[in-house]
Amino acid sequence: INAEYGEKKAEELEGHLFSKPLHPHFLEFSTIILGISSEVKDADEVRTLIKDIWDVRAAKLRKSVNKMINHDGGGGKPLTHVEINNITVLELNTIRGFFTASLDHLHNLRNHAELCLNDPRYN
Repeated sequence: INAEYGEKKAEELEGHLFSKPLHPHFLEFSTIILGISSEVKDADEVRTLIKDIWDVRAAKLRKSVNKMINHDGGGGKPLTHVEINNITVLELNTIRGFFTASLDHLHNLRNHAELCLNDPRYN
């Protein structure tokens, strides 16, 4: 199991895209199993590898969200959608609140900027 997690960590570190997770619920399952079983060989090493994988994937997710928010769709038009493959439900839920609030604020700012550009008092 250590070799498999080690390979997954290396794969995550090498690529800028998300690799397919070991399991859609790898963090949840491994936390439960490592929490209730004292028979897992090298449990501390496995925990460290899982945490490292999680940290790398979380950094990629933050970078992807930041890139999407700061990017436009060309011609000054905002992006209308993005596709992020191979993220788990837990990873999606960790950014859900921040992401939706950020998009709301960005939308409000863009609307306000457009109103100001079209208002003769600001030109």
